Amino acid sequence: MANTLSGKRVAFVVAPEGTEQVELTEPWKAVQDAGGRPELVSTSPGSIQAFNHLDKGDTFPVDQVVTDVSPDDFDALVLPGGVANPDFLRTVPDAVRFVREFFAQQKPVAAICHAPWTLIEADVVRGRRLTSWPSLQTDLRNAGAEWVDEEVVTDSGLVTSRKPDDLQAFCRKLVEEFAEGKHRAQARSA
Repeated sequence: MANTLSGKRVAFVVAPEGTEQVELTEPWKAVQDAGGRPELVSTSPGSIQAFNHLDKGDTFPVDQVVTDVSPDDFDALVLPGGVANPDFLRTVPDAVRFVREFFAQQKPVAAICHAPWTLIEADVVRGRRLTSWPSLQTDLRNAGAEWVDEEVVTDSGLVTSRKPDDLQAFCRKLVEEFAEGKHRAQARSA
């Protein structure tokens, strides 16, 4: 897997608070280990406060603010979970637009746990097969997705997983999809 993402920039989009730490740090490490360049993108400058479930975790410096970057600047997108993180992101039009544009540009996207809430708001799940934390299944089905209870699901450049226990499979699959590059079918839901 070393250097399979060489030269690729990967945006990790998160809210200022509420990101599940391990769902940020493990995919980040996988991208780095594969030779990619992860960048933390948030809705405001400074740093973000990650969480270990409901307890505060570490803080992480923001590399870019979502209003100052474009999906043109990146090759792929990761959306970590945590209940509060995607719930906040889906209320920020610039963040939602940023996510939607990755699909319009046919770029690969990986979302874990509660992160598909942001995908619902971006209106990119209709007709797609994916998974998430189980409490989102009704929301995803109502948005037109086919929800399944599997460790990792790939649908033409969209990689999803349910929870931190799935991170090994999630990271392996996101690196594979990111290495493949653009997926024409991504645009069908944008």
